[in-house]
Amino acid sequence: MLMPKRVKHRKQFRGRMKGKAQRGNTLAYGEYGLQAMEPHWVTSQQIEAARIALTRYTKRGGQVWIKIFPDKPVTAKPAETRMGSGKGAPEYWVAVVKPGRVLFEIAGVSEEIAREALRLASHKLPLKTKLIIKAKEEAKAKDEAPAEAGEAPVEEAAAAEAPAAEVKEETEAGGEEA
Repeated sequence: MLMPKRVKHRKQFRGRMKGKAQRGNTLAYGEYGLQAMEPHWVTSQQIEAARIALTRYTKRGGQVWIKIFPDKPVTAKPAETRMGSGKGAPEYWVAVVKPGRVLFEIAGVSEEIAREALRLASHKLPLKTKLIIKAKEEAKAKDEAPAEAGEAPVEEAAAAEAPAAEVKEETEAGGEEA
């Protein structure tokens, strides 16, 4: 199981999972990835189960990256214990996952194998996920990127020229009538 070797504080507050993932929301290493669609705590056992499902289906071919790490301790008090007497002992470790976070990446296998392996891994996780592909992600980034300085996109340039041409035609027609 994944867990930190040592931590500064043994117990933590629960915290909040507000907003979208600011970091770790794009593919960094692999060609295919599994991206979280909702906020959740993912335990070290769930991460390990998903990793095993991935590597088993790919028959240890390709390469797998785990992009989340369970560094938050979750405490629990023993069953049938009265209220009070402090916080419970750390029971297990979780990774705090926000929407948009890439959980796993895979490379070196065909698309159909990657799709099925990531689908099997997603069944081991407690949250909704989607498959992302690097080629589609790069194409999307190019479409959203602003054009270089002094260069307007083709659609905007055509739209900017059209009203100017119409105005010239109107003034010429107006001059002929008078």
